Amino acid sequence: MGKMAIYPGSFDPITNGHLSIVRRALTMFDSITIAVASNPMKKTLFTLDERMDLIQKSIKNDERIYIDSFNGLLVDYVDSKKTNIVLRGMRALSDFEYEFQMSLMNRKLNKNIQTIFMMTDYKWLYTSSTIIKEAASLGGAIRGLVPDVVCQKLKEKFGFQ
Repeated sequence: MGKMAIYPGSFDPITNGHLSIVRRALTMFDSITIAVASNPMKKTLFTLDERMDLIQKSIKNDERIYIDSFNGLLVDYVDSKKTNIVLRGMRALSDFEYEFQMSLMNRKLNKNIQTIFMMTDYKWLYTSSTIIKEAASLGGAIRGLVPDVVCQKLKEKFGFQ
């Protein structure tokens, strides 16, 4: 199987920034598992099944990318996949603070877990799923920030065609 990294997140929805991280990570790892978090405490626009479907349609048929979902502790999920690498993307200093805390907690829970941080490409620095959803909800132009299938689904969700 080779070296696999787990890229966890809510991906509500997946953005071109997320996909950029995956493509770049594939130059370092043999495979990436996009692990969609199922957290009932977090309110999402898309259901878990919708998010996984949008990711599948966005990655097209790349056999090095797997899509899965998990609930509970990330370290338990990573361990169950027989890897120890967590991949996280970062945009700005505010991301670093949160991600650093999460990384340290994960290491406390399982000392074998290693977190790899990748900086986003400069053109995605200002994008996030939250900002994209907000713009889409107001009829804003989000084409180019998300895969076409996600753009269409957001328009449908918010009643724009």
